[in-house]
Amino acid sequence: MNHIPQYLALTREYLFPAGCAICGTMLLEAEEAWYGLCHTCRPRFEIEAVKRCVSCGRPLISEQERCIPCREGEGFSFDGAFVLYPYTGAYRKLLKAYKFGKSHPLGNFLAQKMIDALTAFAPFPESGLDDCAGFGWVPVPPRPGKIRQTGWDQIDYLAGRLSRLYRAPVCRCLKRLPSKSQKELNRESRKTNLRGRIISAQKPPVRVLLFDDVITTGSTLDACAAALKAAGAETVYALCLFYD
Repeated sequence: MNHIPQYLALTREYLFPAGCAICGTMLLEAEEAWYGLCHTCRPRFEIEAVKRCVSCGRPLISEQERCIPCREGEGFSFDGAFVLYPYTGAYRKLLKAYKFGKSHPLGNFLAQKMIDALTAFAPFPESGLDDCAGFGWVPVPPRPGKIRQTGWDQIDYLAGRLSRLYRAPVCRCLKRLPSKSQKELNRESRKTNLRGRIISAQKPPVRVLLFDDVITTGSTLDACAAALKAAGAETVYALCLFYD
């Protein structure tokens, strides 16, 4: 493994100290600086090995294969999903530090966790989704003007990390047309806001691993999956970092 990037991260941390994103302690080791988390906080984000809903990926509290909302809902265009963490407590703090604090080291950490999720749990063994082989990684597209307004898109940055660090075959084929921001809408409005507002600007991979940071109602992922399948994708699985 090439440790030069980690030592460069440590040099940056020494010159412009940010500290651990969770506890604020100084980052004194190269690996800590690379991930933006101290060696004490990093183990707190191990992915919990529990049974999960085969539709939305959330942990299950019953013996059913699908959670109650998914059993009672209309279903999704994607073939299944897997999510890593609840959007609460330290997990919420982690995403806020990455997304709004624009912490590039946390991007390294979250990209690694996305790779770990596939190999650790193999949620869809019949599809071969226990590794990256055969799947094209497709990021959920930002709303128009977001990068101009905020200076970056946290999902696109993860796409770059996945491609560079893990050689994941990333395909930025989706485009989002002007629409209202999902976070400003209630659950019912979210279900219809993006219908027809996401398109595939180029032919997508046949087998797709669609990824985003947070799943709430699943509407954004559903609209993306529908666009991908309309453009020729045969299989679309979703991978999200947090569930709300």
